[in-house]
Amino acid sequence: MIDVRMGGIRIEQRIIQIKSAAQYNGWTMTQTWEHLLFLHWAISPASIQALIPAGLELDTYDGKAWISIIPFLLSSVRLRRMPSVPFTTTFPEINVRTYVKAKGKTGVYFLSLDASNPLVIKIATYWYRLPYYQAQMAFQPQGDRIDFTSRRISGLPHSPSFEGSYQPRADKFFAKEGTLVHWLTERYTLFCRCNRTKQMMYADVVHEPWQLQEAAFHIRENSMTENLSIPLADSPDLALYSRGVQSLIWPIRSLADLSSDQGGYS
Repeated sequence: MIDVRMGGIRIEQRIIQIKSAAQYNGWTMTQTWEHLLFLHWAISPASIQALIPAGLELDTYDGKAWISIIPFLLSSVRLRRMPSVPFTTTFPEINVRTYVKAKGKTGVYFLSLDASNPLVIKIATYWYRLPYYQAQMAFQPQGDRIDFTSRRISGLPHSPSFEGSYQPRADKFFAKEGTLVHWLTERYTLFCRCNRTKQMMYADVVHEPWQLQEAAFHIRENSMTENLSIPLADSPDLALYSRGVQSLIWPIRSLADLSSDQGGYS
């Protein structure tokens, strides 16, 4: 867990690099993201443009939009100055996201987030206006291999689901700036829309750079984007694994308050 008195030396250095030391005390939540599988598909911008809210611009790389599905284990969840709540700090999650920008700031826009912890879902939905869904999930380590399953609890006959296995292979590396891998993974802002007011919001996130590996994987089921009318190929264009990072998350703010000179840092 992050040492919240100092933020952890490496996290604190990262904050100074990305934001500023003066802004450090503004964070409100800490999380650790573990055993992540990054599955990335290149798609045509036209196929996803209708899902991008006004106020955000679809971000592309060499003319292509990207959608990513990311299963992982979320742990050490805690609000600042609050103790950890038993039985709520470690649970599996799977996210579907795409890549956007606004006023020069680049980040991610979540299309869905499925998790198995109802209390954390309520907190994240209230504090960060994120599109969370309750799901039946299993995260089962088998040596180096992770077996992951998720089925959204929706009452519909065909709920968004994912089932697969993955493990790291090859050497660890950090993405080089300017590469596709860096563009996809080094993102430090999340954008969302408030369900109540329909206002666009954003929040900053800080963590160390991702230490990545190529991923070996086997997808047995993937219907995570069918309800979005975005068909995906059986295999992604790129698959990566990371053992994980510790993160600090800042309060959500109105996009209207973001000036263009603040820019992005992904």
